Amino acid sequence: MTSERQVKLFKNGRNQAVRIPREFELSGEDAIMRKEGERLIIEPAPPKSLLALLASLEPLDEEFPPISDAPPAPVEL
Repeated sequence: MTSERQVKLFKNGRNQAVRIPREFELSGEDAIMRKEGERLIIEPAPPKSLLALLASLEPLDEEFPPISDAPPAPVEL
């Protein structure tokens, strides 16, 4: 089932903008926009890579206890 709703276009500086109604909100902070003929398609941006996600995290400011386990013995092939 396709939902649709008429919306108003407006100017934001030199850009054209549209308010996205609550029922059409996208998750996240980024989106991909493309034009196919007369259609304008907006979809959520794919998640960032794991490395990009890890780089965005704040460092931990806590001490971790030492690990008392010895590493496993090497395996002979």
